[in-house]
Amino acid sequence: MTYIFQDWAANKGNLKGRLVMVLFRLARPASINKFFRILWLPYLAFYKVFVEWILGIELPHWTSVGSGLVLGHGQALVVNGCSVIGSNCFIRHSTTLGNIRKPDGSYSGSPIIGDNVEIGSNVCIIGEVRVGNNVRIGAGSVVVKDVPDNAVVVGNPARVVKFLEPVDATNKPVAPVQSIAAPGKEVSAVDA
Repeated sequence: MTYIFQDWAANKGNLKGRLVMVLFRLARPASINKFFRILWLPYLAFYKVFVEWILGIELPHWTSVGSGLVLGHGQALVVNGCSVIGSNCFIRHSTTLGNIRKPDGSYSGSPIIGDNVEIGSNVCIIGEVRVGNNVRIGAGSVVVKDVPDNAVVVGNPARVVKFLEPVDATNKPVAPVQSIAAPGKEVSAVDA
């Protein structure tokens, strides 16, 4: 229940974001067990029709989402239900978090997004990708490889262009900037 209030506060001034997150949190109990799924069936039908079909946001009720998720502009958002989204993340419009269909017909794992991640518009995060904590992903990026903590990534495919100053849970700096890429020089991502 506290997640509802944290999401509400995080989406201040964003009525659509507030509405979607409240509806999402109210649908979550259906993920707990079969009894709740049956009890919540009419609500889940309403959630699917209203949030997905009318508002254009595919955020399945069983998706693991931390507190304080902000949905900037809240449209054309597609999240695979097996994705994991950490706390205090900001996801802009036209973003996809999905898996990949392999040549053998099976599917890859889904993205795992850390805490305090800001995702620009028109971003695709595809496959079994881990995005670290305190990461910024630039608009139009295609992320197909792991992203380390405190990184800024841009491009297709996404590349690390610099590292941010690490922060703690209260967003206060804990150490000086680790490194910054020289202009035109690519910094390779490290395994998370």
